[in-house]
Amino acid sequence: MSWASKLAKPYRITDGDKFRLKDFDPQDTGHFRSEQHAKELLKKGTDHLADLQDKLYAQRNWAVLIILQALDAAGKDGIVKHVMSGVNPQGCQVYSFKSPSETELDHDFMWRCYWRLPERGRIGIFNRSYYEEVLVVRVHPPLLAAERIPQQLMTEDIWKERYHDIRSFESAWARNGIVVRKFFLHLSRKEQKRRFLARLDEPGKNWKFSASDVREREYWDDYQHAYEQMIQNTSSKHAPWFVVPADNKWYTRLVVAAAIVDTLEDLKLDYPKVDAVERNQLAAARKQLESAK
Repeated sequence: MSWASKLAKPYRITDGDKFRLKDFDPQDTGHFRSEQHAKELLKKGTDHLADLQDKLYAQRNWAVLIILQALDAAGKDGIVKHVMSGVNPQGCQVYSFKSPSETELDHDFMWRCYWRLPERGRIGIFNRSYYEEVLVVRVHPPLLAAERIPQQLMTEDIWKERYHDIRSFESAWARNGIVVRKFFLHLSRKEQKRRFLARLDEPGKNWKFSASDVREREYWDDYQHAYEQMIQNTSSKHAPWFVVPADNKWYTRLVVAAAIVDTLEDLKLDYPKVDAVERNQLAAARKQLESAK
């Protein structure tokens, strides 16, 4: 088992039946006691990730979708910045999903994410995703009403039905070579408060703060329940959740990097092989170049 697999495995959920969010500690740092050691390993991981991504892009068989879900201030943007720092931008696509537009509300809840799925050979990153439809929409019922779903379809089973729809989509994507890996950055309430205050105290971070962030804290328990239900109902072997401790950013980034490296290693990626005809063409090209002025 590789270092990446060992590091990521404790946080990987493939069967949600026994999952309980209280069993995962947001402050966990595994066996790491040194931030410096973790940063050194992260550098090793991001270098290896860049190499694997280059092969993924060259091979163009698989696509990888990374989903980041978390409460505000958990570090989603930092994951994109630090974990994907060495990846060739040509082979990576990042989408941040905000409140849906009128056009998006005129479609089903998966529509706006579906057409942004990564192409073969690319890594796609969803900063928030269709999972908002069983999180913030569940916590705030008026958002569901705004989706204009026919009233007779708005039953008490709507969340079970959405879980079923999500599982079906992810299963179909897996059968078509789209590898889905989902990350819940598990932040404690105490650490979120500290980060919010830091945003207020530091002028350079003021732009990150919104009064709505404080209002959302009033729904903390509702969100915890929604996240737990989500992970219980949408974890699978082909699209697992990783419940990543988020109170220490350096460890969060390391775990996410390890999980992505482990995922790409499992694909057995390599550069495309050149057949006999192509080798002859390359030899002819070399001869032409060598004889040219």
